[in-house]
Amino acid sequence: MKLTLIRHTRVSTPPGICYGQSDVSLADSYPEELELEKSLICRQSFDAVFSSPLLRCRQLAEDLFPDQEIVLDHRLKELNFGQWELQPWDQIYATSEGKHWMKNYQEVSCPGGESLPEFRQRVNSFLDELKAKPFHQVVVVAHAGVIRLIKFVLENQTMDEVFTTFAPDYGGVYKFEIK
Repeated sequence: MKLTLIRHTRVSTPPGICYGQSDVSLADSYPEELELEKSLICRQSFDAVFSSPLLRCRQLAEDLFPDQEIVLDHRLKELNFGQWELQPWDQIYATSEGKHWMKNYQEVSCPGGESLPEFRQRVNSFLDELKAKPFHQVVVVAHAGVIRLIKFVLENQTMDEVFTTFAPDYGGVYKFEIK
């Protein structure tokens, strides 16, 4: 199965703000970014379209694939950062909890949020279900964290490799093969 992953376009939230599962809106530049996205996927057909239900992904999926059913899947949401949602990253990093999380992000959950193993489990659940389907070409509109985790699973990379060397671009399109 061919899997195309599309990261949502820019958001209206100021740079440096943690927005994980917060339902933030798209940036004013969305119309131009949408046209670029359309040019990147033109003439491709997909058996199924999946999207995170958060507005920034759902809107892009609906605009890119207006004639297809969009399956909104909660497992495709970004990491839940709990109490850190909509807080400046600089302030988060300055706290002892933030420093502890950064050093131990592979095991420790965000205060009131989820841990990377919990996040990974939900994304893996989606992938396992997808692998069981008879699709040939699938597209998923999601978030950077979801795309990183899928890359981790499909390319057998370490978490450090994926989270320190791979940063999906806003509107980035990434292709994988699921065997």
